[in-house]
Amino acid sequence: MRKLGAAVVVLLACGTPGGGGTGGGSGTSGGSGGSGGSSSAGGAATAGGTATAGGGTATAGGAGTAGGGTATAGGSGATAGGGVGMTWVGPDGGISSRMGFFTTSRGMGRGGDFRGDAGDGLTGADRFCTELAGAIDPGLGAKTWRAYLSTSSVTARSRIGNGPWRNAKDTVIATSAANLHDEGGMNALGPTTNLDEGGNEVRFTNPGNVHDILTGASADGGSDDDHCNNWTSSATTFQGRVGHSNRNGTGGTPPTSWNSAHDNQSCAPLDAGGTTIQQGGGRGSFYCFESN
Repeated sequence: MRKLGAAVVVLLACGTPGGGGTGGGSGTSGGSGGSGGSSSAGGAATAGGTATAGGGTATAGGAGTAGGGTATAGGSGATAGGGVGMTWVGPDGGISSRMGFFTTSRGMGRGGDFRGDAGDGLTGADRFCTELAGAIDPGLGAKTWRAYLSTSSVTARSRIGNGPWRNAKDTVIATSAANLHDEGGMNALGPTTNLDEGGNEVRFTNPGNVHDILTGASADGGSDDDHCNNWTSSATTFQGRVGHSNRNGTGGTPPTSWNSAHDNQSCAPLDAGGTTIQQGGGRGSFYCFESN
């Protein structure tokens, strides 16, 4: 995806001097009014800008929204119903500033021990989510991120808020906590939407299958018995419950579960660098959600 150039924004917002805006111009109800012009559907036009139906405001050069929303200059155009104009961030211009979900692109380096420099596994995992998001863009790092992890006393579902959540490419992956945990599999998570913080699909083909994502959760977002000793252990004596990022696999109960497919073999890392965890399809990754 590419940032919209100024020329495109001008085309969207431009009206004729003295002319009246028409419904449907620049993708909004109420149309655009030029300098000295007037807009339809009750919106007030500004010089060079666009008016919105229902009294919303638009910035110079921005695309307005139907329903009273606010648009930002240089935005990609807003959606009907009061949405905010889309902006894009990130080095490749393709990471949505509204991203509220991602799968970590790597583990923390110590198998199932997520404490890092924090006092407990959940706090350490939350910090890791924030660090990965902030490395993409400071605005994303300023959000409140929570790792989707259950322990013996805390459920993953209770940690992440109510939704909706969007991935790095601005696709809504779930509209609510209920939708996310629908046993009928009605959320939008799958091989092309379950993305890491950089907008990359999680690999699930060999060699390099890494679709096993640590959760410690039951299918309804509750607590499973296997959580690497509350995410403090990298020992072979503990296990961790995983989900399948691509909603598919050859084993598990069921293998189509994004959050509770099966237990891994161990919480120990497979290599000296600690970048993978003891299971053929895992690398120690977990899910991160914006707590909203």
